[in-house]
This record gives sequence, structure tokens and C-alpha cells, in this order.
Amino acid sequence: MKSEECTLYHGGLKGAESVFGETAEQYGLNEIIFTFDGHKLGRDRNSVVLSDADLQRGDISMEIASRMMNRTYYETDKIRKVLQTIFHMVNKGHQVFVIGIILDDNSVKGGTGWAVELAKLFNRPLHVFDQNRNQWFTWKDGSWTEDTPKITYTTLVGSGTRYLSEEGRSAIEKLFADSFN
Repeated sequence: MKSEECTLYHGGLKGAESVFGETAEQYGLNEIIFTFDGHKLGRDRNSVVLSDADLQRGDISMEIASRMMNRTYYETDKIRKVLQTIFHMVNKGHQVFVIGIILDDNSVKGGTGWAVELAKLFNRPLHVFDQNRNQWFTWKDGSWTEDTPKITYTTLVGSGTRYLSEEGRSAIEKLFADSFN
């Protein structure tokens, strides 16, 4: 598979998503950033501003999102739009890569966890680099397994924490190097 045949989808936020985008650009991947009016991006290249109708297609009850992620999300317009945007990323990208922290309940910390839960729900190949353990994990048969993933599909999602560690940055760079060199 050639890198120029691949498309990365992400939300353009500072931290992991921006580094996924920068690294994808270095390797010649196509890049699509999903956003919405008024959302501040860390990386603004090839962005698609989702309309209210587009966002509505990714709508979900905040109660259901809270239950799926074992935490409480309060009804705010911005959080709802972020979750709706993540839906579009995971819906378009087949393989999902996330930088974050895997919690004891197998969810991933923060809003990033919504991309993880959707990937599980959509039965997407799912890989998380846990910044606490400095290790990639793949979701398989209902649990996390240590792994060294590679990009193996032409559409992928890059998501993750705004608080990217140097190890997280290196994991993204190594993922692309291992996949396309």
C-alpha cells in the first residue's frame, strides 16, 4: 500500500491530532480535518466545516455517551458538537489510532474516549498508545493486548490527547515509519 493512497481523518486539535496530521503530511497521505463553526484548531489544513445538518447525523444522547464511557457528560453545545465531529471521523476512517490513557474500565480518558467507544461499536481495528505505559495496545476479543500496530487500511483516524508526551509523539512517528518505509 502506498502512503498517497491513504487518507487520515482527524479533528485538528493541538496535541496528538496535530502531530498525526503533520506526520501524515510528511509521508504524503491525504488529510481531512473535521470541524465546526467556532471551533479553534491547532492544525487547519484541508478542513471540512460540518454543517448543523452534518453534525446532527452524528448526534447521540449525552446520557448514552456518559453511560458508554462510564463518566458524566453534561449537556453543552460545544461538547455535543465535539462528539458529533468524532462520529464523522470514525465513520469515514476504517482503522483507528489514538494516543491517550487506558483506564481500568477499558475506556480511554477524556473526550478521546468517544473515538475509542465508537471504534468498538463500529467494529473498527482499534489501537491506543497508552502514555502512562508507553506502549501500543490493540482492542481484540473484548480486551486490550500489547501490540506494535501498522497502518494497513487506506482510511484511518488519528485522535488523542491535547497533552501529548514526547513518547506519544515518537509513537506516532514510528507508526508511520514502520507502515510506509
